[in-house]
Amino acid sequence: MSDTTASPENRQPAPPFRIVIAASFTAEPLRAPLEFWARVLKSSIEVAFAPFNQVVQTLLDPASEFARNRHGVNAALCRFEDLAQFDIRGEDALRRLEENALQLAAALKEAASRASVPLVFILCPASPQFAGQMQRARDILARELTSAGGVHFVDDAELLALYPVEDYHNPEGERLGRIPYTEPMFAALATMLARRAQALALAPYKVIAVDCDNTLWQGICGEDGPAGVLLDPPRRRLHEFLLQQRQAGMLLALASKNNEQDVLDTFAAHPEFPLRLEHFTTWRLNWESKAANLAAMAAELNVGLDTFIFLDDNPKECAEVAQGAPEALPLTLPEEIEQLPEMLAHVWAFDHLRVTEEDRLRGERMAHAREFGNELKNAASLEEFMAGLNLRVDVQPMELERLGRVSQLTQRTNQFNTTTLRRTESEIQQLLERSGWSCYTAEVSDRFGEYGLVGVILVQRRITELYVDSLLLSCRALGRGVEHRLLAAVAELALDEGIYTVTVPFRETARNAPARQFLESIEFSQVDDENGERVYRMPATELQALRWKPAAAAALTPAATTRPSAVLRQVDYAKIAANLRTAAQVVAAMRKEAQATWQAQSGDNAPASDVERKLAAIWSELLEKPVSSVTANFFDLGGHSLLAVLLLMRVKEEFSVDLSVDDVYSGTLTLGELAAAIEARQLGELNPEEYQALLAEIEGLSDEEVRALLEQENKEE
Repeated sequence: MSDTTASPENRQPAPPFRIVIAASFTAEPLRAPLEFWARVLKSSIEVAFAPFNQVVQTLLDPASEFARNRHGVNAALCRFEDLAQFDIRGEDALRRLEENALQLAAALKEAASRASVPLVFILCPASPQFAGQMQRARDILARELTSAGGVHFVDDAELLALYPVEDYHNPEGERLGRIPYTEPMFAALATMLARRAQALALAPYKVIAVDCDNTLWQGICGEDGPAGVLLDPPRRRLHEFLLQQRQAGMLLALASKNNEQDVLDTFAAHPEFPLRLEHFTTWRLNWESKAANLAAMAAELNVGLDTFIFLDDNPKECAEVAQGAPEALPLTLPEEIEQLPEMLAHVWAFDHLRVTEEDRLRGERMAHAREFGNELKNAASLEEFMAGLNLRVDVQPMELERLGRVSQLTQRTNQFNTTTLRRTESEIQQLLERSGWSCYTAEVSDRFGEYGLVGVILVQRRITELYVDSLLLSCRALGRGVEHRLLAAVAELALDEGIYTVTVPFRETARNAPARQFLESIEFSQVDDENGERVYRMPATELQALRWKPAAAAALTPAATTRPSAVLRQVDYAKIAANLRTAAQVVAAMRKEAQATWQAQSGDNAPASDVERKLAAIWSELLEKPVSSVTANFFDLGGHSLLAVLLLMRVKEEFSVDLSVDDVYSGTLTLGELAAAIEARQLGELNPEEYQALLAEIEGLSDEEVRALLEQENKEE
């Protein structure tokens, strides 16, 4: 789980991302696939497990593993039948299930309100015999948790839609150790959890720039003519997907090597297109390099290039963007266009965990901001333009229903952000429960329209000063004097409390130069260096009269034109979407890693037969260390009872052989001995007729034929 706190924008390296899991079943098989995903995502993680089947206790205990987690994510996993104490027969049992679902939802919300990290709840697939009896409980959990602050809910339907596993139930594992799922199902669960954790840890993308010819439509509008291009089903799905992304708050842009009029005429000629020209916030339709065009649009929108996703059918164009605009994320459409919908569903960069009302209106409000910018450029007098702006800045104490938006702004705002402290909803709630802490929001409008909730002020009342822990403003509201009104409002709050000094700390990052320039433009502030931070102290009596001035506005230089290497993304989302989008692919990649590990360590007594090699890979994966000798002892290498049960399950899946606990639970068991037992069991499974036929075939071979077969087998091994 990559983490923005690990970037050079922060002064201290981030601790490992900690994933703590509480489950109603044995969840330890999640460790290996989660650690696999950490390697794919180039992250440092720790995986910890709460006691078995103590989900509610872990949620509510102030000393639990959840409560002690300070950096990462907590995950609660529960099956339906576990909520009903394994009996869902009869109306009384179903009623108990629903009551328990309500109690679980209440515990989840309570834990989220106190936690320092986000909480993910996954409603896991039920055993097949119970799968059809759960709709009422599912509806209860969805109703209670979908809008609950701090709880990120994933139900079994969403999980299996994204990562379908046909035979996910493992009755033998359930019987032996309450391990109810097959290896692919655990891989699916781990993948969903890793995906949610990644979305929670990383700052989101903001803009999707898309090519036109053979991307948005089939054909070339400059050659086929505007009316000659087609919209096939996969590309229609792309249109619908981009509209959904816009509804979730993404801005859409066009970046195409084309004559501009040809593209405009194409949209006009196809009113049946789901996407219309009005859905795009900006475009560059010319013959310049797409990397340069992306940079120009980033400057126009006043956002960083690292917030751009670029879609194109041409791998060469994507490679040039990767070279010329390495902060952006280029994605090439699949060669087999029918795979496009599946690819889009598995690009993690498109994930949105919570969509606010401001997200839904972002495209419309960004259009207001662009209109403001265009008129500002053409204004004869800056002072006259600002005087006629009819600016309204409404600063009010934060209402609880706006907590999600406030948290989102702390996560997304980079340029005008004095401290860039990223906070979850629960962290903000916990701060506000402390004495002296308050949060205020700012909603902004002018004659161009409403911009919504775009500003946040988080303050702490101290004996001699009002300390501004966070002062942040969305980039689309910059340049209007809103920031001046915010600080003036802070001064009024201070004076109302009998406090005469406002203190604003500033922590410099690669992106927040506008915030620093604004603070430096306040002539009457006193600036000190304290613990590596610049601290601005201002008399509240003067600050309450702070208003916009032309000189101060000119100082606010957008940071979007800069290209800081510190924000380069390291995750290969395209590779994940292409090669790791199914549970089977994840399992295969894990096994390939394990096999490569033990092969690299092979020496004397190395596994020789096919069974030994496969078994060595399984041991290496389960024991999390290379096992490269047939004389290796499972328990001497760290094996224990749970791993022994997992070993039985893996042997069943890999070799179709049923072994008992006694077969593996021996202090002297070696890899070679277990391989021999598997081979003997495989041979013993031949029925008498097949066995006699095999003996007759062997007896009928000449000495030369036997030697030839042995040589061939040795070559294959």
